[in-house]
Amino acid sequence: MQIESAKEYILNLLKEKLPKYLTYHCFEHTIDVYNEAKRIALSENINDETELKLILTAALFHDSGFTVSELSHEQQSCIISTQVLPQYNYNDSQISKICEIIMATKIPQSPSSHLAEIICDADLDYLGRNDFEKISDSLFEEFKYRNIVKDQKSWDTIQLNFFKSHHYFTRTNIELRNKQKEKNLQKILENLNNYV
Repeated sequence: MQIESAKEYILNLLKEKLPKYLTYHCFEHTIDVYNEAKRIALSENINDETELKLILTAALFHDSGFTVSELSHEQQSCIISTQVLPQYNYNDSQISKICEIIMATKIPQSPSSHLAEIICDADLDYLGRNDFEKISDSLFEEFKYRNIVKDQKSWDTIQLNFFKSHHYFTRTNIELRNKQKEKNLQKILENLNNYV
């Protein structure tokens, strides 16, 4: 698996083809998920080089489907992975595992393996971070553009419901992110109370 070459290819594709209105599902988000997946994987003792390459490749390709369509972007990401990765010496079995990991990020998340749990936590890592508000605002802007949400109150209501249904899967993120996630949730609740 030539991950560095595959990484160069997919990052160039994302830079060139991702629509500019994707202020959350953007190039920077993919880099963030890649970095967080690496951090979590190493903390979760994923020392096997093949497994580490699988999770990192899935992180790089997980939103590539947005270059084709917003709808079913996870499936589109798997199609792109299946078309591109053989050129970088990934075999069918490896690509199948990468697609399984990518599909776990579909909301509501449903990971069926430890590697899938890692990417799920990496994908929504920001929920338990200090930069939550900034990243949340970028998703709000994207959703407004796509007519998914109309105003801040409706957005905060969506976020509240999302927080209530979300949980981290890995010991690493449960321990590292839950405390700040609770603070971020309290801020959303404060915002909603201010509307009344």
